[in-house]
Amino acid sequence: MSISLNKGQTVSLTKKSGGALSKVRMGLGWDAAKKKGFLGRMSEQSIDLDASALLFDASGNVVDTIWYNQLVSKDGSIVHTGDNRTGAGDGDDESIKVDLSALPANVQTVVFTVNSFTGQGFAQVENAFCRLVDEANEDEIARYDLSATGSHTAQIMAKVSRDGAGWSMTAIGGTASGRTVAAIAPAAAQHL
Repeated sequence: MSISLNKGQTVSLTKKSGGALSKVRMGLGWDAAKKKGFLGRMSEQSIDLDASALLFDASGNVVDTIWYNQLVSKDGSIVHTGDNRTGAGDGDDESIKVDLSALPANVQTVVFTVNSFTGQGFAQVENAFCRLVDEANEDEIARYDLSATGSHTAQIMAKVSRDGAGWSMTAIGGTASGRTVAAIAPAAAQHL
């Protein structure tokens, strides 16, 4: 059963049967808000949101970055499934798969971000969400609604952190500005 997270809420990534999850997927979904066009008619627009993952060590240094231009982490433990440039369709528009058991020992936190590559603010985005899925059985573990509207062009969605012998996920929902993951990395580091 999925947990709907609120900003700042944390959920353990321990299986119901005991033991820790090993492979998870962070899914991002969104729709472009319709805008008024000629003669007040509503028209479609394209918004290219990009999901990214930043890997941090215990000192807060970026170890690696996974995004549309680097789809696989240097060690192969994280894979971005590809860039969706419109948000069209149902379900996850972009996904990042994480093999938690294969992450290097120096990686303490994986921060998931989303940015508007086309530069529109989140006031022009509807139905945006991120969700964490157990890759073994496709069960949704947690979902966080990215409903913060405004002129910001990026959000720090959530983080997965080492929690003793296992991992936990925290919904962040922080806003930032920037069209690329490099531009929003300093904002992501503030949420470690």
